[in-house]
Amino acid sequence: MTLQDWLNNGWLKPHKTTPQEIKDLLAVADRDLTDCQVSGLSPEWRLNIAYNAALQSATAALAASGYRAAREAHHYRVIQSLTNTIGASSILVIQFDHFRKKRNLGGYERAGVISDQEAKEMFLLARKIRSDVEKWLKLNHSELLQDD
Repeated sequence: MTLQDWLNNGWLKPHKTTPQEIKDLLAVADRDLTDCQVSGLSPEWRLNIAYNAALQSATAALAASGYRAAREAHHYRVIQSLTNTIGASSILVIQFDHFRKKRNLGGYERAGVISDQEAKEMFLLARKIRSDVEKWLKLNHSELLQDD
């Protein structure tokens, strides 16, 4: 299924991005990649912050492709779009979606359900997604990485 199919289904909205928006989204990802390593944070918060870094990177890729996710299932759609934007593997997308579910469980339902190892794995995944999105932007949308 293509992003155009997603648009036709109402899962995406057309979106015209700017270099500033892409710069801002990547800056949020960078900030969160740093902040999730602050000592003293619970595994839930470290995972949550790293998850946001990955989500903002994926949002940048989707915006560069000309879309934004509709409100319903917003995080799910942004994560799934990585296969259509940067050509992410299904393994990466499945892992990211697994952490989405863990984040929701730890953030809204139960404390103590996320381990230090899971928080570390989410950080490593977020760092990879951030790097992959920037490489993809350089190859496919270098105009969006230019300063205004």
